Amino acid sequence: MTHRSRLWPWAWMMIVLAPLQPVGADELKIGMSSAFSGLAAALGTGIRQGVEARLQQVNASGGIHGNPVRLIALDDGYEPHRAAPNVRQLIEKEQVLALIGNVGTPTAVVTVPIAQQAHTVLFGAYSGAALLRKRPPDRYILNFRASYREETAAMVRGLLASGIRPEEIAFFTQNDSFGDDGHRGAVETLHELGFQKADKLPHGRYTRNTVNVEEGLSVILAAPVEPRAIILVGSYKPCAAFVRLAKRELPKTLFLNVSFVGSEPLVRELDSDAEGVIVTQVVPALDDPGTAVQEYRQLMAEAGIAPGYLSLEGYLTARLFTLGLEKAGPNPTRTGVLNALENLGRVDIGMGPELHLSREEHQASHHVWPTIYRHGRFIPLDWKAL
Repeated sequence: MTHRSRLWPWAWMMIVLAPLQPVGADELKIGMSSAFSGLAAALGTGIRQGVEARLQQVNASGGIHGNPVRLIALDDGYEPHRAAPNVRQLIEKEQVLALIGNVGTPTAVVTVPIAQQAHTVLFGAYSGAALLRKRPPDRYILNFRASYREETAAMVRGLLASGIRPEEIAFFTQNDSFGDDGHRGAVETLHELGFQKADKLPHGRYTRNTVNVEEGLSVILAAPVEPRAIILVGSYKPCAAFVRLAKRELPKTLFLNVSFVGSEPLVRELDSDAEGVIVTQVVPALDDPGTAVQEYRQLMAEAGIAPGYLSLEGYLTARLFTLGLEKAGPNPTRTGVLNALENLGRVDIGMGPELHLSREEHQASHHVWPTIYRHGRFIPLDWKAL
């Protein structure tokens, strides 16, 4: 009998009799279900790069209370029927402490109830949807970014300030909960500003994970008033396909995208048609002098990755999350992570505007930065200059 075989029964007994450790003991595992394939793959990839950059930064400094933090990321292709089993696997099998950076509203529709039922934090989803921002907030759902309503409200107010009339605005949106949410935010803002026919404005749609945009464009082109501005709520490939076609028929029209579109992949898809395209951002400019952005840029340079708004959002989201994880103590539980995040209060993570999380406030940032693509890069947009 070998030395190993003589020890095996004792080793097995020790494993059986060992007390259960807190979830995340020794190695702190967090999960992500996101789009790493399909038409939205660049979104999930960008967010993941930013999150992993922050975790590598934390681990290089000794981890959280001496424990390394590891991200377990599963591909859902931006499809709800794949996201739900991914999240169950992460929570039940992988025993993650929390979920972070999941991409999408249609996927959130199915994953939010799972996280809630499992008492597991879903933090910083790449979505501005209202279903993640209930009042009072869902117990285990916390957000980093501004909402789609805040983005489209900024667009509407900015367009009116530039001299565009409400009836000269049209919409092109994804035909699901994501598109509905962005469209609803703009319509509600127009109602608040006194334009009661906002829900009658031209509204073209497309099916998620397709680039079938022609029918949606035909709805807008058939409208009695030619639009001077079209608000788009979608991902980069269909939005790019729409803008390319629409510019041929509407060369003087403005095209405005919510941040979810993914600024860098949108520009790559559009190429020369990107000039003048507007995107509302929910993080500061890539050349912002703040500490967080500068540290992010250094990490990207060391990794040989070009900086971008997607990975910057992932990094800032993870920066805030790890601050909460640190406050959760050396042996965190899932509920302990929630309590620590809710007790952060007002905090400065080096991105400029102060962030705020509490039991009543589950959205850390309400800031929107409008940008326009000019001469090869996104620059801050002054609405009145339009």
